[in-house]
Amino acid sequence: MGGLITSSIARKVAMALSGLFLVFFLLQHFTINFTSLFSAEVFNEISHFMGRNPVVQFVLQPVLIFGVVFHFIMGFILELKNRSARSVKYAKYDGGANASWMSRNMILSGLVILAFLGLHFYDFWVPEIAYKYINHLPEDATRYYGELAHKFESPVRTLLYVISFVFLGLHLWHGFASSFQSVGFNNKFSVAATKFAKAFSIVIPLGFIIVAVFHFFNH
Repeated sequence: MGGLITSSIARKVAMALSGLFLVFFLLQHFTINFTSLFSAEVFNEISHFMGRNPVVQFVLQPVLIFGVVFHFIMGFILELKNRSARSVKYAKYDGGANASWMSRNMILSGLVILAFLGLHFYDFWVPEIAYKYINHLPEDATRYYGELAHKFESPVRTLLYVISFVFLGLHLWHGFASSFQSVGFNNKFSVAATKFAKAFSIVIPLGFIIVAVFHFFNH
């Protein structure tokens, strides 16, 4: 029994740490994209630096991809374990009375986000890899802003992005705040950390939505 409890705690901690790791990259990604609202030149400069920096491309990028895969696999494992435990321990489980809708549907929001990441990779990462390593096109440090704006010319694609960011916000609302508790962050700063996580889960997805809508109406 002790081993099962320990392994369950370890999985939750690993899930929380990978989530916190991805939150950092989410903030970085948002910061870069948000500059496109104010200056195409600044956005191009930052994007060019990130796209040509070997540390970013060959160290941080693979680590990020691994983090995404690990987080979602661990999420599915935890969900299956939790459902299995509930079916064994409770003859009658009233989910609505024991947990919020979001906490009971993290797997749903996770699947939506996973589908969004697939679209995002198809829109940006795959063309970037093809541009640099397959087609070997001459470098154009001013191309990034145009490529970003072009993706939001389609109302359907823009809507898909907006919906995905709404689900991202819902996922963060529960997951980000819970991650602090999972890693044992229970002290006098707990309330402040939870409030920060809740604010983050609103502001960052909303910021991404603003970026998408801005470029849709300004293409």
